[in-house]
Amino acid sequence: MIIDLPSTTTSQVNSKLVQLREEGGAVTLGRVLTLVIVTDDGAKTEDAVDAANDASREHPCRVIVVARGARKAAPRLDAQIRVGGDAGASEVIVLRLYGELANEGASCVVPLLLPDTPVVAWWPNEAPPVPAEDPIGQLAQRRITDAAAEKNPIKALEQRRASYTPGDTDLAWTRLTLWRAMIASAFDLPPYEKVTEAEVSGESDSPSTDLLAAWLAAYLKVPVKRSKAARGEGIVDVRLERRSGVVELARPDGKVGTLSQPGQPERRVALQRRQVRDCLAEELRRLDPDEVYETALKALGKVVRGRTAVKSTAAARKQAPATAPATPDAGATSSGPSPKAAPVKATAKAAAPKTATPKGSAPKGAAPKAASPKAKSDGAAEPKAAKSRTKASKSKAGS
Repeated sequence: MIIDLPSTTTSQVNSKLVQLREEGGAVTLGRVLTLVIVTDDGAKTEDAVDAANDASREHPCRVIVVARGARKAAPRLDAQIRVGGDAGASEVIVLRLYGELANEGASCVVPLLLPDTPVVAWWPNEAPPVPAEDPIGQLAQRRITDAAAEKNPIKALEQRRASYTPGDTDLAWTRLTLWRAMIASAFDLPPYEKVTEAEVSGESDSPSTDLLAAWLAAYLKVPVKRSKAARGEGIVDVRLERRSGVVELARPDGKVGTLSQPGQPERRVALQRRQVRDCLAEELRRLDPDEVYETALKALGKVVRGRTAVKSTAAARKQAPATAPATPDAGATSSGPSPKAAPVKATAKAAAPKTATPKGSAPKGAAPKAASPKAKSDGAAEPKAAKSRTKASKSKAGS
């Protein structure tokens, strides 16, 4: 049931709520909290209300929607009350504020708050620079934002980091719950080795990818690279380098992920992108500060940003021998005498004198030591002095 109250006051809205409750025969409200949604009046308002209705089936609450309308209009409050099937397991109060009243959302919310229940504020789209200092944010114990819904998600995430106050959280962090659970479960299987470095790839404007990389950097205390994925939405791939090989969790299609690690068969896991209502319901389960989210925010500065993601382990293994530079080995065994073979350049530590190897033969076995007077070459008689070069050459010709 939807009841419209145009050009009304908060006192009249409260009286109507009491009347509806008495007519319905409800003695107690049975609400566990008050959820205040702050947004601009428009098409996105209904999306936020639908998400709150779905979340209220797990958390019965009173939902107050502050929909700010045109600032240049005459000051006016249009209210709408939704109960029953149109409000899920809650009661929804939509307050459309116009003119100067659009900046006074907190004053309109206070008379409608449930007594002795927590207050949660949610900005589904653009949030204030410092949510804890916003008039509505000051009324709430928990403040929920969504950096992914901002015009510049990465910049918005940096703003969350600079303005963090205990009680703040972001749906970009909530979307990581399944990823963090799968990565943590990978360490429950042998071999039990430490991670030496990590890389997280995803869309360039995905704040969840940045937060996941920061979480790994904070708790693994290893270098973490954040790179842009060639394709895919949101988070695409996570690679953890260990001594035995690479632990990789990839989700290229945004629905199903693949977990692979050395010594274990590949496992397919459900990693579908989470909807807003699921993330909101999860955040309403806890009303205390999220210390892990705070730690991840502070670790954003430790993440190294790269342009493109590295290739998979199999591709890197195939490419390694082809791209390895060929280095001549002075001690390599020759297949036979080669009078035109290119001479090996001498170094300062191992330089053979010209008299050590007769012309026209290649050394066999290990490279001769320049400092050893007993070095032999191809069974030829060892030259005893520099003046016996001619004799040594004739001896080699008859061997």
